[in-house]
Amino acid sequence: MPVNPKKHEMPTQAPEVRARNFQEVALGYTKEVAVEEAKRCLNCKNKPCVEGCPVNIDIPAFIARMKEEDFEGAYQIITKTSSLPAVCGRVCPQETQCECKCTLGIRFEPVGIGRLERFAADWHNAHAEEAAKRPASNGHRVAIVGSGPSGLTCAGDLAKKGYEVTVFEALHTAGGVLVYGIPEFRLPKAIVSKEVDTLKSLGVSVETNIVVGKTITVDELFEMGYEAVFIGSGAGLPGFMGIPGESLKGVYSANEFLTRSNLMKAYREHPDTPIMKGGKVAVVGGGNVAMDAARTALRLGAEEVSIVYRRSMEELPARKEEVEHAQEEGIRFLLLNNPVEILGYQNPEDPRDPKNGFVKSMRCIKMELGEPDEKGRRRPIPIPGSEFEMEVDTVIMSIGTSPNPLIKNTTDGLEVNRRGGIIVNEDGLTSREAVYAGGDAVTGAATVISAMGAGKTAAKAIDAYLSGK
Repeated sequence: MPVNPKKHEMPTQAPEVRARNFQEVALGYTKEVAVEEAKRCLNCKNKPCVEGCPVNIDIPAFIARMKEEDFEGAYQIITKTSSLPAVCGRVCPQETQCECKCTLGIRFEPVGIGRLERFAADWHNAHAEEAAKRPASNGHRVAIVGSGPSGLTCAGDLAKKGYEVTVFEALHTAGGVLVYGIPEFRLPKAIVSKEVDTLKSLGVSVETNIVVGKTITVDELFEMGYEAVFIGSGAGLPGFMGIPGESLKGVYSANEFLTRSNLMKAYREHPDTPIMKGGKVAVVGGGNVAMDAARTALRLGAEEVSIVYRRSMEELPARKEEVEHAQEEGIRFLLLNNPVEILGYQNPEDPRDPKNGFVKSMRCIKMELGEPDEKGRRRPIPIPGSEFEMEVDTVIMSIGTSPNPLIKNTTDGLEVNRRGGIIVNEDGLTSREAVYAGGDAVTGAATVISAMGAGKTAAKAIDAYLSGK
């Protein structure tokens, strides 16, 4: 029987509908489509797709169960190595990892691995009648700092081995960047909550509103009886360009903007935390976070949203799917442009404090691409005399983040690099005995799945350390 050369399309809300609501854009495969997509898998013996997966899911094995309509069996195979399958099936960049290794992809489109993972996880969540069983305790206690993807993965892997694990989260809801950084229309909060509940059923305790480095220190965690600590506190310190006008009202970091919308419910009619409503919005940057911020602004009622990026579409780092969705929804892409100043005005009659003024426009300069830089991307070069002014009411800076220095500044002997990332060895061990780290706290902002991979590596090393292996 010939193989279908194209992967089955993911059904989505119509662009003109979804651009004004926060419901999930991708609607998911039906049972029939999931089975048909699974049948495209060649079941390669050498499993190249597994090599591309940072958490080493046995992809051909779970897809084989999908072919047989054993969706629960597929889920159980996935969760042997992944603690967050419903999350990964939605936000993992499969196109540059497992799917880019797919043998079928040499001649045709690769198997929709991520879409099948999502289906299996959603099937389990909709049909499972029993919670995961808690393993017997092995008597060892481990503290996890941060409930993002690296922390939750580390916690889940250790809990399955019988460790008594406590996750300490600074905010009031567990999930880290999964709940404060990724919008509802890409990753529903109920999905994250379900994944956290699964970990709790394995025995993981979650303590919220605790800022390690402020409320409690790493040293105090050891004094409380924890035998190892994993730091997965993420990269929540936003970067700015250092141009004039960044202190004006109406200028946000993407982190602040998304946190207000996602976790603090600023999208409500009368929110406790203010956020932009209407007007023209410029998002500076070209990554996934920039796409999230732009699409969120549109859903909050912006009249016009523009992505301002200093390179061309070919260099745009965001996922192709997210860029296409943004374009379909009407987001403008002002490529090969870079801001040089944000201009403001003062309005004493405005009920808000006009001391620093409000955004009225942004001055940009056109760019051209020169020789490749140290990362291999062509370096953007300003074109003299090409400056122009664009009218905006809100500017959102999405040019990267770095690790928060709080833990570093309150933990003796913890070595960091010049960017503030915690230095670790290949096992995730820091310069402090029994203190491990992973995810964005080490690498700076990266993908959810890479952070999960770091959490798995550290969990394995912590188990070896505490079990005397």
